Amino acid sequence: MSRRILASLFAAALAVPAAAFSQTASPIHVDQPWARASAGQTGAAYLTVRNDGDTPDKLLAVRTPAAGKAELHTMAMDGNVMRMRPVLDIPVAAHGTAELKPGGMHVMLMELRTPLKQGDKFPLTLKFENAGDVSVEVSVEGVGAMGPGAMPMQDHMQRR
Repeated sequence: MSRRILASLFAAALAVPAAAFSQTASPIHVDQPWARASAGQTGAAYLTVRNDGDTPDKLLAVRTPAAGKAELHTMAMDGNVMRMRPVLDIPVAAHGTAELKPGGMHVMLMELRTPLKQGDKFPLTLKFENAGDVSVEVSVEGVGAMGPGAMPMQDHMQRR
């Protein structure tokens, strides 16, 4: 091969971004991140994590500039008392989902910089054991919302 052809091939190879060779699409997807409007300095965010990969993963931590602290929590009834407790991680099975929803696992937001207001949005970064950081935008719904775009709980009860 001539030097010109080799030089052209080398130049073409350099023109292809390195990411095209080293990066694969993440198997982790975060669906419908949302939060309820809040009145004080605490709030909660909810979402569904979907793992389309062949390897299990774990959600290890969360962070947002909207709050001084963000933690993974679970909520459970202990007799007649509802208890929230931090958890170290949330497993996401291969080809499975983990649902963070009202009354169960959720992202606890503490020391909110400002109360969450319906219609607002804020960034949230989720740190996974294998997939690394995944950033999403959280939509703030009404105070009694039961899901993104869902009618508030009190409206649903009044319409029955």
